[in-house]
Amino acid sequence: MIFKPSPLSRITVDDQELVPDKKSCRKIGPCGVGKKALYLNSFFIDRKYYVPFQAIQRVFKRVAMSQGGFSGKGMFASMAYLVVEFDHGKQKQCNFKHESEVDDLLALLAREQPQIKRVSAQAEQRLAAREAQRAEEERSRPTLSAAAQQEVDELQRAIDYLEQKPELSDQLSKSAKRKRAYQCTSPSYRWAAMAITILGLAALAYGIFSFLHHGTFAIYFTLFGLAAIFTFAGFSVLPTAKNNKKSVLQYDEQAQQHMEAYLSKYPAFPVPVRYAHPIVLKRMQRVIIQGRAQTAQQALEIVKADLKALNADVQVSQEEHDEVVAIKPMFLNAAYE
Repeated sequence: MIFKPSPLSRITVDDQELVPDKKSCRKIGPCGVGKKALYLNSFFIDRKYYVPFQAIQRVFKRVAMSQGGFSGKGMFASMAYLVVEFDHGKQKQCNFKHESEVDDLLALLAREQPQIKRVSAQAEQRLAAREAQRAEEERSRPTLSAAAQQEVDELQRAIDYLEQKPELSDQLSKSAKRKRAYQCTSPSYRWAAMAITILGLAALAYGIFSFLHHGTFAIYFTLFGLAAIFTFAGFSVLPTAKNNKKSVLQYDEQAQQHMEAYLSKYPAFPVPVRYAHPIVLKRMQRVIIQGRAQTAQQALEIVKADLKALNADVQVSQEEHDEVVAIKPMFLNAAYE
C-alpha cells in the first residue's frame, strides 16, 4: 500500500489485516467503512487515518450553517462534518462536500456496527428530554375525530407506498437540493472560481518549472497552485459537464418523471408529485394529530407555512434540521405552490 493509513487511537490494527481492510472498505465521500476500522480523511487526503471500531464510542453528524442557511443562499450554505469520538475523550472531525454522504455513512454504521452511538452526548440528552415531552403531549392531545383519523391512516398508506421505493424520494430530494444550490449560487462565483483555479494551475506549472531550475520561490508558487485547485474543486463551484444549468434541470425533471410514473399506480395521492416524500407526509400527519388541521390539504398548507417560517436565524434540533434540509428545497423550487 503506497499510503498506509495512520492510527489515531491507542488501539491499532495489524498491517496484515489493515491493508486488505482499507482496500475493500466501503468508500463514502472522503471516508471509508471497513470490517475492522473507520477510515478518516485529512484536509486534502482521503482515508489518511483510521480508528478501529473497538476504540470508537460515538460517530455523529455536525452541521455548520453559513449565512443563508435553510434558504440555500451563499457559496457554502450548510457545511456537514462527521465527528468521531474515540479513546474516551478524543475527537476527529472530518469535512464532507455533501451532507447526504454523512447520512449514508451513519446509516451504514447503524447496520454494520450498531453498538456505536450515532448522536453526541448532548444530543442524546436532548432526545431523552424530547421523548419525555412527546409522551406528555400524547397524553394531553385531543381525541381525533373519525374523519381526522381516516386522514392520518390514508397518509400512512401513502408513506408505506413511498417507502417501498425509497430511492425515488431520495432522488427527488437530492435533485431539488442540487437545483436550489445551483440557482442560488451567483454566476460570478463560478467564473471567479474558474479564474482563480486557472491561476492556480499556472502557478503550479510555474512552480514545478522553477523548482526544476532551482528557482527561489518555486515552493510558494507550487503550494499556492495546489491550494487553489484543491479548494475550488472541493467546493463544487466550478462549471463542469455535470455542474451546469442544462444538466441540473434535466436531473430534476427526470427525478419528478420517475416519481410521477410510480405514483400513477396510486389513486389520488395526497400531495403533488414534486412534494412526494415520506417526511412531507409524516409532518402532515403530525399537524393533524396535533389538532392543527382536519384534512390532508389543510395539513399540507400548514406544513408549507411552517417551512416558510424556518430560516438561518431559527434554531432547531438536529432531527428537525435533517427533515427541513431534505424537503425544503422542493418547496422553494416550486415557490410553495
